[in-house]
Amino acid sequence: DGCIKAVGQADVIRNQFSEATFERIIDCSGKCVLPGLVDAHTHPVWAGDRVHEFAMKLAGASYMEIHQAGGGIHFTVEHTRKATEDELLAALQQRLGRMLRAGSTLVECKSGYGLSLETELKMLRVIERARRSMDIGISSTYCGAHAVPRGKTATEATDDIINNHLPKLKELKLSGEMDVNNIDVFCEKGVFDLESTRRILEAGKGIGLQINFHGDELHPMKSAELGAELGARAISHLEEVSDEGIVAMARAKCAAVLLPTTAYMLRLKQPQARKMLEEGVIVALGSDFNPNAYCFSMPMVMHLACVNMKMSMNEALAAATINAAYALGKSDTHGSLEVGKQGDLLIINSSRWEHLIYQFGGHEALINYVIVKGKVIYENERCETMSSY
Repeated sequence: DGCIKAVGQADVIRNQFSEATFERIIDCSGKCVLPGLVDAHTHPVWAGDRVHEFAMKLAGASYMEIHQAGGGIHFTVEHTRKATEDELLAALQQRLGRMLRAGSTLVECKSGYGLSLETELKMLRVIERARRSMDIGISSTYCGAHAVPRGKTATEATDDIINNHLPKLKELKLSGEMDVNNIDVFCEKGVFDLESTRRILEAGKGIGLQINFHGDELHPMKSAELGAELGARAISHLEEVSDEGIVAMARAKCAAVLLPTTAYMLRLKQPQARKMLEEGVIVALGSDFNPNAYCFSMPMVMHLACVNMKMSMNEALAAATINAAYALGKSDTHGSLEVGKQGDLLIINSSRWEHLIYQFGGHEALINYVIVKGKVIYENERCETMSSY
């Protein structure tokens, strides 16, 4: 059934399964077995290339300056609206394939570059098609409140989402056409304020979606306090979170999805991972893969978390496995090697798992096998001829 049957000492396992026959046995002598990595925050469905914006950022333009000049999310929305469903699916499958080869076996995937009901549904259909056709696990997120569409106020956009988008999603969920898991809002100054965010998140919760939203990224918005109050499963970013917000999240068991790539690329203040961990917040990690933070690799995210956010390697591994699974409501089935959980594993070409974090950008010669539901779905032949050191 693709689930883990036993975990323990080699000789005990050998005795327990001495009569069993196997399709395949992998010799992991001198190697490490880890849970498949979980990427708790990505925006992988879009068209249009924003490489030119990277040059603008390097020249000193801020995220909001690019956004106001017609770049950023609006640029991607324009191109995503024009792209066909099949074009978007082909791009998504390629991106998810790269994430898989970097060790991610469960990925959260957001819509949010449509901003109109028609394009948001197109993006969610693309995510659903990928979920049904690929081995990688997907948690699907409706993020129609990613930006305020041109020609609308935030209040008008909020009303449209509550009155039109969410009822349609509920209908598609009930008919089994689409399995959307989470609701997301970009709660930010000049985007969706606290009150609009509250209205959308409550309406999403009302149709059975988990609350998992962007908060306190560029300005302190009291998003963490709101999320804790609403029973949010997770809040992402949190570069500008308040001390009260951190305490509230810890009490509410609301996960903090930290995105070290974003703070790194936008030269923002780093999220206070240490303070959150000390206060007892469940800290998870995500790549924030999107046209603004083009990173597929959770091993690189873990490395940045250790260096820039002062996490230990153990904390980073937990944040990219069991805690990221918790942030998606999947920690009962994913994120650790335990009997009865889904058999999602990585085999690392090293006798020490820490090499996965230590070798910055080195995962291509380190990840020997990626296994999902007990089935080898990626085998890296280079590992057989190369030492991991």
